[in-house]
Amino acid sequence: MNIVELVKNAGVVGAGGAGFPTHIKLSAKVDTVIANGAECEPLLRCDQQIMDIYAARVVRGLQLAVESTGAKNGIIALKEKYHKVTESLQREISKLPQKNISIFHLGNFYPAGDEFVLVYEVTGKIIPEGGLPLNVGIVVDNIVTIINIANAVDGEPVTDRPLTVCGAVKNPFTAFFPVGTSVSEIIKFAGGSPLAEYTVLDGGPMMGTIIPESASITKKTSGILVLPSDSEVVYQKTNRHAVKQIKSACEQCQDCTEICPRFLLGHTLECHKIQRSTSAGLQDNITQAFMCCECGLCDWVCPVKLSPRRVNQENKRQLFKQGVKNPHHKTPTGVHPMRDYRRVPIERVLGRMDLIKYDKPAPFTDKKFDISKVAIPLHQNVGVPAEPIVKVGDVVKKGQLIAKIPEGKLSANIHASIDGKITEINSFIKIER
Repeated sequence: MNIVELVKNAGVVGAGGAGFPTHIKLSAKVDTVIANGAECEPLLRCDQQIMDIYAARVVRGLQLAVESTGAKNGIIALKEKYHKVTESLQREISKLPQKNISIFHLGNFYPAGDEFVLVYEVTGKIIPEGGLPLNVGIVVDNIVTIINIANAVDGEPVTDRPLTVCGAVKNPFTAFFPVGTSVSEIIKFAGGSPLAEYTVLDGGPMMGTIIPESASITKKTSGILVLPSDSEVVYQKTNRHAVKQIKSACEQCQDCTEICPRFLLGHTLECHKIQRSTSAGLQDNITQAFMCCECGLCDWVCPVKLSPRRVNQENKRQLFKQGVKNPHHKTPTGVHPMRDYRRVPIERVLGRMDLIKYDKPAPFTDKKFDISKVAIPLHQNVGVPAEPIVKVGDVVKKGQLIAKIPEGKLSANIHASIDGKITEINSFIKIER
């Protein structure tokens, strides 16, 4: 079997974003593969530690991705401040007979890990509006995805997920957990929260989503973040009146546009015009919302604390409902002349969100936690859910295929993450030891 088939069989998906099935990416022919180790979400510590501890796996996985895509070179992009990680990776790279793997250092700004931003920083190429890295001959994969590629070729399917548990917990840490582990159980392993009331996010404070404690982690979960329920971050993510507030309070200062990473790359995304048209009930400029990457910087620079991101999300939902497709496909001729001066340092983001008190180490532990039951979601990827191939009562072993890609569909295989018996099949497969 070739690399693509092995990765497909192992159920590898993008571990740092929407969960795009990796075997599709590795089927493309490109010039460059970038391993995304930026980890630009504030407070998360997973990727930077994994790159250090599993440096050899990172380099091997990137080599395999380069081989599969026919790329001329592979680049590991990580922040310059990760000195120890750089040393570990450089040591492994120096052992290679071919000199087609290199390291690129990024600044400590947000969102350095956005694919469009990353591709420009590393290669100087600008991805077209509404496009993909493939449009400029590049594949981008998250660091954990890259490691999973190496594991897949060695016969190991995706059953575990490294993640950071942080925020308002007693003992922040980073560790591997079986896919499908309960969020509440993971928080207990961090000593619980000292707060009487708190809210849980899957991911970081900027792009993470609010989830119930009863939820399970997926192949895409990079962090579990616990925050006070009355924090500004939680308010921004739960505010149901964003559109009404825009109509009554947007003063057209243009700050949301001037700080937008896509606007600064030369895209015709002028966020303040979207807000103006939304406020006036006009259709002008509304389709620009398709280009919004929902990084959230606009929310945190608004002088009157509005949420342009939420308005853009709502506009996209309405456009999809109407069957409108993204009409924006222009390739910018250059970036904004002030782009280099408008990078937002992570420290500033943390300060604006009042999260500096949670910016603490979350050391990696290789402890094997006693997980006796999991609920593995069938839909952890871009595309359609996987189809169960087991039934209630079946006894399964860790690594066994339990749900497969539907014929001819975009999806990803799913494997048992612990030994046990199938006790329920719904939108998830529950396994109990």
